[in-house]
Amino acid sequence: MDWLERIAKLRQWTRSGTRAPHKPLLLLYALGRFQDDADDGLGYTAVEQDLQRLLTEYGPPHKTTPAYPFHHLVSDGVWEVHTDRGPGSPGSGVRDLRETGATGQLAPDLRAALRREPDLLGRIARLLLDLHFPPSLHSELCEAVGLELEPAEAEQLSATRRQRDPRMRELVLTAYEYRCAFCGYDGRIGAVPVGLEAAHVRWRAFGGPDEIENGLCLCSLHHKLFDKGVLGVGDDQRILVSQRFVGHSPVAREHVIALAGRPLVGPQPGARPVAAAHRDWHARQVFHSEPRPATAA
Repeated sequence: MDWLERIAKLRQWTRSGTRAPHKPLLLLYALGRFQDDADDGLGYTAVEQDLQRLLTEYGPPHKTTPAYPFHHLVSDGVWEVHTDRGPGSPGSGVRDLRETGATGQLAPDLRAALRREPDLLGRIARLLLDLHFPPSLHSELCEAVGLELEPAEAEQLSATRRQRDPRMRELVLTAYEYRCAFCGYDGRIGAVPVGLEAAHVRWRAFGGPDEIENGLCLCSLHHKLFDKGVLGVGDDQRILVSQRFVGHSPVAREHVIALAGRPLVGPQPGARPVAAAHRDWHARQVFHSEPRPATAA
């Protein structure tokens, strides 16, 4: 059985590029627990809060529940659920999962394969990360679910991920004149830019092209905040800051909150700005809550 192929074909609800990372997040969490204790089942009531935090942090902006993947992942052949009544999930209702003592675990054949092939766990984890999340979030997501990947396991899997166009970074950084589109940072070491990255507005895992109109030149901090949904881009090419972001220090206010309502820095004349379709996707699928009002100049 090709476990990578099965993992790559997880059945997920989708419509018009909608993100539904519920099953991938549960699997990553289960792999982290398997790595810690291969025989430990996941009681729903014991892990519900952990899973809800993951969905809130890394899932789509709209409200969701960990009961959905806990029940529905069974249909993909990689997960099983037992209750006080015996094998089988009682359904996707939170109350049913709680009251029946539902416990989930990776499917027996998958657990056996993970024991036989020591590198399989890392390959599955890397595949899930590549298919469902931007690279800027991979390391912290592994930490959040308790996964420890060996350096060799963290290499790209060319057979399972769409290759990035090597020209993308240079084209985007040139379009924005090597300045962060949010704060204007333009640091260099000699002639080499440092701390500047080409961010995809619509994630590559969801059909985002390697093109200038789907890119922003961002500093490392603002790239991470953009991919976490703290920052966004409005219809008027002005910066959005989520109301969910809280920061009371002068640094947080200066580097994040004060950005609300500011126009983007760039792109230079003649370069294509962020396309409306990609900007709207990010606003619907990544940006959290309502934007803060523009700060006083």
